[in-house]
Amino acid sequence: MDDCVPRAPGCRFRDPRPDLARPAHRAFPAGPERTRAIAAYGSTAGIGASLGLVVGGVLSDLTSWRVGFLINVPIGIALAIATIVYIRETSRLSGRFDVLGALLSTVGMAALVFGVTRTADAGWDDATALTFLAVGVALLVLFVLVELRAPQPILPMRILTSGVRGGAFISRMAFAGAIFGYFFFISQYMQTVLGFSPLQAGIAFLPMTVVQFVLSLLVPRLTRRFGNTALVTVGLAVTLAGMLWLSFIGPDSSYWTAVALPMLLLGAGQGLGFAPLTAAGVAGIEARDAGAASGAANVAHQLGGALGVSIMVAVASTMTPVEDVAAEAPAGIATGAALLGLALLSAVALVIPGSRRAR
Repeated sequence: MDDCVPRAPGCRFRDPRPDLARPAHRAFPAGPERTRAIAAYGSTAGIGASLGLVVGGVLSDLTSWRVGFLINVPIGIALAIATIVYIRETSRLSGRFDVLGALLSTVGMAALVFGVTRTADAGWDDATALTFLAVGVALLVLFVLVELRAPQPILPMRILTSGVRGGAFISRMAFAGAIFGYFFFISQYMQTVLGFSPLQAGIAFLPMTVVQFVLSLLVPRLTRRFGNTALVTVGLAVTLAGMLWLSFIGPDSSYWTAVALPMLLLGAGQGLGFAPLTAAGVAGIEARDAGAASGAANVAHQLGGALGVSIMVAVASTMTPVEDVAAEAPAGIATGAALLGLALLSAVALVIPGSRRAR
């Protein structure tokens, strides 16, 4: 019967490629295999952001800053081809696209980010900024109400009922916001205050990138020994310590003592915490919600990055009326430390108790 037509009555045909025959949510079964997969994903995402600064600095110094955008084109094409070649197709199911939910979430988040960004120049009493903030909040509230009634929502609200996942999404938003903002301020600080060229500034991020890469490789082993929530907590705490240290930079600070050493803590915190935080965002999820949960985790990351930079710039501009990078950078970094404090609080208050109840 091995030569019969697949799916024919009585056929016991087995796909000779069992890994390709499995549904997507079973590609990495729960346990060590899934831990390694999520660690690899988290490491790639985190290190990619850090390494991008190094490559961007090299390209800006040797050619033009515009090349930093152009280089994404061949990378995107290569990824599209690799997706077709290596990512297995899942079974197709009939459904209805949640158009209203997609529009409300997109426009609501865009309005919210624009409103916060505008306050950096116009102040928190600007009518336009306040209008966009109010519209953004209203649209996102309406989005939640629509999702509760939608037959096939893009974000099933049951995903957020878990304390582990809800806490992980909040922590990830605040975590990403602080790190994105840190990249923004320190890049300017090193070039404007320390006098680094774009190439030197890019290379100056290497201490963080190297430490993050090394510790990311150890995450599967550390997870087996200490557990996922312990790594999330320690990673956020170490990142917070590095950000607090970095907030003391000034016009006379030295790169090695005031920037490079705190970078080691930031790299260690990201290496330890990023992948476990990703795992917490999809913990205990049902197969039918796997795509929505992973999508929500990525949205939390991207939205957190956009909001984090906006908030850090807005606060720094408010605290330093005169445009001065040497003064704005410490204020912005201190705001990033506050965001990391929120991320750590969310992990302690929601992720840890939720994980204990699940066990």
